[in-house]
Amino acid sequence: MPEIPVELYEKLKEILGNRMKTEEDFLEKYSRDETAELQGSKPGVVLFPISTEEVSQIIRLANEYMIPVTPRGAGTGLSGGAIPTPGGIVLSLEKMNKLIEFDEANLMITVEPGMITSEIQKIAEKYNLIYAGDPCSSESSTIGGNIAENAGGNKVLKYGPTGAHVYGLEVVLPTGEVTSFGGKMVKNVTGLDFVHLLVGSEGTLGIVTKITLRLMPKPRYSVALLAPFESVDAAISAVPALIKDAGVMPSSLEFMDNPSIKLACDFLNVSFPYSEAGAHLILEIEGNDKEAVADEYEKLGDICQREGALEVFVADNRNTREKLWKVRKAIAEALMVYSPVHCMEDVSVPTANIPALLKGARQIAKAHDLGTIAFGHAGDGNVHITFIKGKSSIEHWNTHLKTALANLYELTKNLGGCISGEHGIGLKRKKYLPIAVDQAQIDLIKGIKRVFDPNNILNPGKIIDV
Repeated sequence: MPEIPVELYEKLKEILGNRMKTEEDFLEKYSRDETAELQGSKPGVVLFPISTEEVSQIIRLANEYMIPVTPRGAGTGLSGGAIPTPGGIVLSLEKMNKLIEFDEANLMITVEPGMITSEIQKIAEKYNLIYAGDPCSSESSTIGGNIAENAGGNKVLKYGPTGAHVYGLEVVLPTGEVTSFGGKMVKNVTGLDFVHLLVGSEGTLGIVTKITLRLMPKPRYSVALLAPFESVDAAISAVPALIKDAGVMPSSLEFMDNPSIKLACDFLNVSFPYSEAGAHLILEIEGNDKEAVADEYEKLGDICQREGALEVFVADNRNTREKLWKVRKAIAEALMVYSPVHCMEDVSVPTANIPALLKGARQIAKAHDLGTIAFGHAGDGNVHITFIKGKSSIEHWNTHLKTALANLYELTKNLGGCISGEHGIGLKRKKYLPIAVDQAQIDLIKGIKRVFDPNNILNPGKIIDV
């Protein structure tokens, strides 16, 4: 466990004043993220910088004294990425939350990393624009955290994940140097693509202090469809046909099984159409021509019914759409309340292999006498298989979960998939990484880490051990 020298405390105090916290309540609050099955660990100090210059000074000192630093956004991560090294420094970027520039002419916005993602959306909407990288956690997560994990969301199918919208980054390197990657250029092959090396690097290569995002024109019309199916298999089997046969690319194609819907409805105290159905799909279509959008959702509705939907409900106004999405987005929060001992995964496979993934996951859960629910982004193959302790003992849970996860990851690999689509490796999946990637890739990751961070001070122990 590192011990922060008194002289380093004094130097940090000179930089930050009362924005340096060592009180027990702060250390406890910043000891963990939202990964349900991981224990937290207390840092030695929590720092709240408000500028790139302060971040640079802090990192230079940490590098000089060889003290580990864990960058943190809102702490909403689900991989243990923000769990600090015991006794080290937590560098919270939540006070760096300003709009730096709105460039309407170039459809670009530059913000600090602590800005809540939904605030970016609100700014964009004032100009009839959207930030299309908006994840499901947008009301609580920060854009810096989204970048650290290359967060996905319910519109990845059409618009891509966070990284597809990141064009420029200002970064403090682990040595304290400040540099900028990318910019407002749409095309840029000058040197290596460091922007997209940093996106998804989980705070292990640098600390992002400014972010330039590309915005898009806001579609004039949006319609959501809710399609209940008799079973999980029937709903998931419809997904490839919905993507292929209609000649339409939905902006969203989400999946919820019956237990996940019941959890969310109980939590919100709302009812849901066909609540006893085995599974539901939510589709959303966006466009600028009202008749074209109507034609597209009719085609998708027809395919849903052809593939066995019990009915197709149309939500063609903002109020009804928000009611549908509220249930979908409440599942994770409902899990924390009703099944606090659980393990939410975000494995990703080619979309045509989702039926085999779900069938295999149910067999794994049954073999280990664990509960399971499934929901997620069916259109892009990213499914949140979630194991639940249920009525089994905590001893049974602790014994069987590790094997169940290894079985799930092996299944995912065999189906051509990866062990994390949007939550990241962090601490949670680190020991399972060799299932997903070979030693040559692990050695490359280690080599890149050493080049960026020779003293291994920045979020050490995440993704891989160096």
